[in-house]
Amino acid sequence: MTYAPLGSQGSADVHETSTVRPYAVTGGRVRSAMSDLPLEALVEVMPGAVNGQGLPPEKRAILQHAAHTYVSIAELSALLRLPLGVVRILVADMQEEGHITVHTSTPVNVHTGHGSSNSGLSLSVLESVLNGISAL
Repeated sequence: MTYAPLGSQGSADVHETSTVRPYAVTGGRVRSAMSDLPLEALVEVMPGAVNGQGLPPEKRAILQHAAHTYVSIAELSALLRLPLGVVRILVADMQEEGHITVHTSTPVNVHTGHGSSNSGLSLSVLESVLNGISAL
């Protein structure tokens, strides 16, 4: 990373610019096993992972931004000034390494309690809920 001053008067404000290409950040990968994470997925740092020792600067920055509050993948992309695909790969890698947890809005199956891409609430359950609310 290099630092280039903003403004021509030599002000104290500095703007961080990256000299590393996105493919170098991801190791040349364009997707990972879980890189299809939605934009609105929230990132939470696991306890003990905040120090980020031994991690590259981009992953340490993700830990820093998500250390005190939930941050979406889209927000991380904007904050880090990295392409969305790169941030998705980094977040997926960090989730596999156990540094973070990613919360998505995947529907939960009524019968199993687990989410999947084609699960959701059945029509009969929704009708029962609506009838119960109407009875109140």
